[in-house]
Amino acid sequence: MTRQFNNLIDGEWTAGERYTPNVNPSNTNEIVGEFASASAEHVTAAIAAARRVFPVWSSYPCQARADILMRAAQTLRAESQRLGELLSREEGRALKEAISEVIRAAQIFEYFSGEVVRTGGEIFPSTRPGAEVFVTREPLGVVGLITPWNVPIAIPAWKIAPALAYGNCVVIKPAELVPASTWEICRILMEAGLPKGVLNLVMGPGRVVGEAFLASPDIDAISFTGSVATGRHIAAQAVQSQKKVQCEMGGKNPLIVLDDADLEIATDVAIDGGFFWTGQRCTASSRLIVQKGIHDRFVARMLEKMAALKVDHALKDGTQIGPAVDERQLSQNLRYVDIAREEGGDVHGGGRLERETPGFYMAPALVLNTQNHWRINQEEVFGPVACVIRVENYEDALAVANDTQFGLSSGICTNSLAASTHFRRHSRAGTVAVNLTTTGSEYHVAFGGRRASSYGAREQGRYAMDFYTAIKTSYVRA
Repeated sequence: MTRQFNNLIDGEWTAGERYTPNVNPSNTNEIVGEFASASAEHVTAAIAAARRVFPVWSSYPCQARADILMRAAQTLRAESQRLGELLSREEGRALKEAISEVIRAAQIFEYFSGEVVRTGGEIFPSTRPGAEVFVTREPLGVVGLITPWNVPIAIPAWKIAPALAYGNCVVIKPAELVPASTWEICRILMEAGLPKGVLNLVMGPGRVVGEAFLASPDIDAISFTGSVATGRHIAAQAVQSQKKVQCEMGGKNPLIVLDDADLEIATDVAIDGGFFWTGQRCTASSRLIVQKGIHDRFVARMLEKMAALKVDHALKDGTQIGPAVDERQLSQNLRYVDIAREEGGDVHGGGRLERETPGFYMAPALVLNTQNHWRINQEEVFGPVACVIRVENYEDALAVANDTQFGLSSGICTNSLAASTHFRRHSRAGTVAVNLTTTGSEYHVAFGGRRASSYGAREQGRYAMDFYTAIKTSYVRA
């Protein structure tokens, strides 16, 4: 029989009203497991447990908190092969990439185990004689976390770890398509000694679990990663009840390639940023803005490298690109390829593929001769589809790069210090890459975007403190 996985509520693995199968997108005949769907009443119970234990956890000895996070990190490293295989099976990520994501989750927990004891404050002289001013940080209370399907273990880690490190209690809802990875994080943290009720897992649809988060007066803050439409809804509702809110949403990220770029570096960066992870990254390089002098050579080399890419079962040796996460996502990808063709684009690749096992396989698509105002260059596809936009010069490239509602990530390939410096200063994105992929982010520095891509405080690194803590100013006269 297929194993059933329950919600975690107040330290107990709790059965759901129904169970949803977690289907392997590399082989739709395989069910990874059946995962409990929480009711609104389950969510209420989870929030109540977190609220009840918050006074205990927020005053927990800092070294004990740090030790729990470090033990979780050690387990993630020790189990990285198994957890990577699990991630590949539920999301379709190529195994090498999946194992790397598990290691990233471990690094995040290691980092925040150290941050537990670095949550300091400031002392200022007072303008009033004989007094001092203390500025300190305190935990918010109960935080609701909503995570996406495309990064099933690292994004839950980079939300859970700082929330716990800074003394908050957590109720987390993973994406319905990929609950297993978050379930494993919760299991690992409980085995690491986390007190009952501090971390609660409620799986199921957003219309039930997410809406219960928004309706609860006992949720103090919500951190969300997902679509623009859902993020805007969450932000609007959270503001109405004065919840602190953080939303990371979509992107339509530009990669500029100037005439003086190293061709191999530029094409490697574009292939990685556009097609790896099956293009299922909010930071993917989906708009390739190429100067006319290098355009033809760039396109020819891209097509050569694309032809050599191996699209197959995520667990097969040598697979570079796995399947789309499900039929709905694959259909959306193929629909946008048709849109690009209808708009006048010259499409190379982009068809559905058949492999030994039934799955959601797709050939990467490169669309040539596109215009930036086309839908294919303005709407997020979230698949292995990259479009080439030919420009005259750097000034045109910068204008095209910034001509989007989004502002998450951007990149430039050039050997010009002047051009790269100007681009870093004038790109309207939260993350800028020079001769590197637009998709790279590191756990110890800020991550986030501008405009339609992000709302609220940054994630990761010490910047996470800005969201997961509240500032208190105390005036003291001895």
